[in-house]
Amino acid sequence: MPTRLTSSLILSLALITSACGSSMKTPDIKQNPHPKMRYEITMTIDGAPGPFDSVTAFVQYKVSNDRCVPLQPISGATLAPEDSVPLDLTKISDKVYTGHLYVDLLQDEDYYGLGVCHWEVVAATAVLQVKNVGFSPGLFKADVLAQRSATRYFLERDYFDAHAGKENMFPSDPGESSPSVYKAEFQGHLFSATLVAKEDFL
Repeated sequence: MPTRLTSSLILSLALITSACGSSMKTPDIKQNPHPKMRYEITMTIDGAPGPFDSVTAFVQYKVSNDRCVPLQPISGATLAPEDSVPLDLTKISDKVYTGHLYVDLLQDEDYYGLGVCHWEVVAATAVLQVKNVGFSPGLFKADVLAQRSATRYFLERDYFDAHAGKENMFPSDPGESSPSVYKAEFQGHLFSATLVAKEDFL
């Protein structure tokens, strides 16, 4: 069994304090009333050994310029605000789903009096849920903007173990970027999910 990377897409909003020690508010994050930078996301599932209990998705956003955020008084670090928004998927077939994300969905704003915070997309992530395991292929910002595809590979064995209700060490499984990562004995027993973005500006 190969070493898995734990999902980096852990979503949280941080309570941030200023360098002088005064408490800071949680940002009041607003959506852009007129977003225009839209991309169609298509996910194609290949070779799945059975159906999924649910297929959902979300988009993670993060403030890109951390100078708009005050330093923490002890560590001197900054914690850039993050947010996640559901990505509504339309089922085209058992294998194909589509949805739309907006790069400019969140409204830039001066939250702390240190200048305007600018939001950017981090990734779009799907969750193919089977019992207690979510197979989670993702498409990162660079791939979205370049309209490139990204494929993640998963073990059939993990699907069957999850379907049987067996305890799984990886409740959020981001998969691997290549079949070659897996041992030879598993390479004929994989399924995949491919996400691709296509510009669809309004």
